[in-house]
Amino acid sequence: MKSLTLYEKVAHEISHLIESGTFRPGDRIPSVRKLNKQLKVSISTVMEAYRLLEDQGLIECRPQSGYYVISSPMDKQSEIAVSQPSTKPTRVSINDLVMMVFKANRNPNLIQLGAAIPNPELLPADKINRALSSVTRHYRLRNIGYEFVPGCMELRVQIARRALTAGCTVTPDDIVITSGCQEAIMLALKVICKPGDTIAVESPTYYNFLQAIEMLGLKALEIPTHPRDGINLDTLRYAIEHNPIKACLFITNFNNPLGSCMPDDRKKELVEMLSKYDIPLIEDDIYGDIAYSYQRPKIAKAFDKKGIALLCSSFSKTIAPGYRVGWIIPGRYKQEIERLKSITNLSTATPMQLAIADFLSNGGYDHHLRKIRSIYARNISLMSEAVIKYFPEGTKVSRPSGGHVLWIEMPEDIDSLDLYEKSLKKKISFAPGPIFSSRRRYRNFLRFNAATWNEDIKTAVKIIGALADRL
Repeated sequence: MKSLTLYEKVAHEISHLIESGTFRPGDRIPSVRKLNKQLKVSISTVMEAYRLLEDQGLIECRPQSGYYVISSPMDKQSEIAVSQPSTKPTRVSINDLVMMVFKANRNPNLIQLGAAIPNPELLPADKINRALSSVTRHYRLRNIGYEFVPGCMELRVQIARRALTAGCTVTPDDIVITSGCQEAIMLALKVICKPGDTIAVESPTYYNFLQAIEMLGLKALEIPTHPRDGINLDTLRYAIEHNPIKACLFITNFNNPLGSCMPDDRKKELVEMLSKYDIPLIEDDIYGDIAYSYQRPKIAKAFDKKGIALLCSSFSKTIAPGYRVGWIIPGRYKQEIERLKSITNLSTATPMQLAIADFLSNGGYDHHLRKIRSIYARNISLMSEAVIKYFPEGTKVSRPSGGHVLWIEMPEDIDSLDLYEKSLKKKISFAPGPIFSSRRRYRNFLRFNAATWNEDIKTAVKIIGALADRL
C-alpha cells in the first residue's frame, strides 16, 4: 500500500474530523496559519492538504473569510443509486395521494417532516414586514392598485441584477412577475403544451409538477437521474429521438427530492441538445440561492442562445413563502406568457412585489443567504446521520448540495405508504416516495424536510425508523 505524504496525512486528519462530526457542513475549519502552528507543519503543506480536500468536494475557500465544510464524507454503501424509470411516457394519476399528504400538512398537531417549507425562524420576517409597512406608506395609492403584467418594474430590476450571480444576463423587460413559482410553471406548460403531449421530467421529480401534468392531460416521461449530478443526458437524447417530447421540465439546481445539481458543463450540453431539437426547457430554480457552496451554481438559462429556456423561480424558500411572489424569464415565449398571465389573474399582489423589491434594494440578502445556507447544510448532515443511525440496516440517503430536503431509500420490503399511515398515528407526517413518480414508483422511498432540526425532529426520525424496522 502506498504510504501517505505529509499533506495527505493532514488532509486525512481533517477529513476524519468532518466525518466524525467535529466539523459539520457550514462550519469554518482552522485557518492555514492556525493549523500550521497546531500540527507544526509548513504553510505549504496545509495549503496542499486543503487543496486536496477542495478537490474531494469536502471544503471550499471563501474569499476574505477562510475555509468551510460543504459536505461530509459518506460510505458509498449508504449512497442512493441512479434511478431507473420506465422508458415509456405515461398518463399521470397521483393527485389522490398528494392531496392525502397535503391534508396532513395542514394539521398543526403533527410533527411536519413532509412539506418542503423553509424554517420560519430563518426567514427575514422583521425586515420584510418593515419593508411592507414602508411601501404601503410611501405608495399610498399605487399600493392598492393593479400592478399589471409584466409586474413591478422595481422588482424586475432587482431580479435582473440577481440573475447575474447565476451567470445569466437579462433585462427587466425579459421578466414577468407571477404569483409564486408554481404559477410560472403552469403558465409555461399551458403556453407550450396541449392535452396528450409528452413532458420529460426527472425521476424522481417534484410532485406538484406531476399534479400539473395530470391536470393538463399531459403525459410524463421520467428520465434517469443521478442523486448528485442530475439527469442522464444520454438517456434524454435517446428519449427525444424515440418519443415526441414537447418540453422538458427540470430542476437543474438542487432537485426536489434528490437535491442533485447538474454541473455547469452538463447544463450547457443540455441546452445545446434541446436547442438542436427545438424543444423548450422549463427550468425551476427555486432552490438555486440555497447552495451550500459559496459559489452559486449557474442556471441552464445562462447557456440559452435561442430563447428556448423558460426560467421559473420565486422568493418562497428564502424570504416570504406567504407573499407568493415569483417570476418567469420566458425567452421567445414572453408574449404568450404575458397574455396568459393577464387572462389567468390579471396581476400579482402589488404590496408584496413592492415590499420584496424594497428589501432587495436595501441590501442584506446575500448575508441572509450565507446564514441560511450554513444552517441548512448542517441540518441535512444531522438528519442524514440520524436516518442512518435509526432506520433499518441497508437504508441509504441522498447527498444534497443545496436546498433543505433529504431523499431516503429504505430496504425494498418496506412500503413507505404503510409506514406513512403508521407514522400519522404517532402524530408525524412525511412525504412518501410514490408521489414523486408518474407511475407511483419509489414505494420504499420517502422524503424528509430538514429545514428545521431540533430534539423533537430527531425523536420523530427515531420513531419513524423504529416503525420501519417493524414492517
